[in-house]
Amino acid sequence: MSISMRPSQAMRLWQQVMLSQVRDDAPDLTMRQTAILFTIYLDPPPHTVRGLAARLNVTKPVITRALDTMGALKLVSRHRDELDKRNVLIRRTVEGALFVERFGDGIVAKAHELPI
Repeated sequence: MSISMRPSQAMRLWQQVMLSQVRDDAPDLTMRQTAILFTIYLDPPPHTVRGLAARLNVTKPVITRALDTMGALKLVSRHRDELDKRNVLIRRTVEGALFVERFGDGIVAKAHELPI
């Protein structure tokens, strides 16, 4: 499905989605943390620190810091790869899946409110 938007409409939609997140009791994630979280939930697993760093073109410590925050919020979990102990696998959680689903629902709701 393709929709047509003017840049000003796209920016208004993004603003409204961000405002609803700020006003809600949702976790306050940075843009980088949100990008990492959405990559984990929207791209097929497995996800590793190394793989996420390559995908987002950032360093492994950047991913690790973001995962520390998201892990404390129970949005993701980390486990050592049993086949290769050097790798850390990032797993989805129920709380994280609900967060991402609610975020998507919020985007759809705000999109419906946009003037045509």
